[in-house]
Amino acid sequence: MLPVFGVVPWKHHVLITAKCKSLDEAFYYLYRTIEEGLSRRELEDIIDNDSFSKQGKAITNFSHLMPTVQSQLATDVLKDPYNLDFLRLEKGYDEHDLETALAHDITHFLLELGTGFTYVGRQKELIVGADAYFPDLLFYHIRLRCYVVVELKVVEFKPEFAGKLNFYVAACNRLIKQPDDNPTIGLLICKSKDKTKVEWAFDSIQNPMGVATYEGIRIKDKLPTVEELQERLDNVEKELQAYKKEDSLS
Repeated sequence: MLPVFGVVPWKHHVLITAKCKSLDEAFYYLYRTIEEGLSRRELEDIIDNDSFSKQGKAITNFSHLMPTVQSQLATDVLKDPYNLDFLRLEKGYDEHDLETALAHDITHFLLELGTGFTYVGRQKELIVGADAYFPDLLFYHIRLRCYVVVELKVVEFKPEFAGKLNFYVAACNRLIKQPDDNPTIGLLICKSKDKTKVEWAFDSIQNPMGVATYEGIRIKDKLPTVEELQERLDNVEKELQAYKKEDSLS
């Protein structure tokens, strides 16, 4: 364990000692600091987001479809919930808005996903038969040695979401996966989920996948358009003129 302590800066140790409640939690953040080269500020953000307690909490079917070692590693990689408080979206945002915001701020999202994720792209085209399909986000995980397809939903989990993601995972295995890669994993991140619905939906799924939720998105006030501002000014001007006219007649 001594080499671990030796390569982590002293101020990181002070932060971890002050904020962590157990040795397991402390070693978790020590290893993340080493693997990701975290600055003190980045480490503090991760600790404040309570990444340790979220790790391995997504609902998955890994134990049924993957070898034991790979299954445990994949389970540890996923978390629930994902904290997206670095995003500001307008009220009533949809999947496209969320996807666009994450792709635009992919650095923060990779940090939230955790160690080992590499961004491949957004809306990667998958040609199946005569049709094209476009999963939301595609990553490659270095330690798992596999692609990870991420689908985003801004509503509660529905069983049909699992079927669609299962198809995307199968398509990635056929079209993108290389012989040395492990089977592709699917990750559905939605607004909320019912554990029973997810587990039953997994009964007919043949590919490894997990379901997690997100939290923390900040809603920004929608700024008025130029036309709306002009209309408001016009109304104020009309009210002032009416007031002056009424005042002159009195």
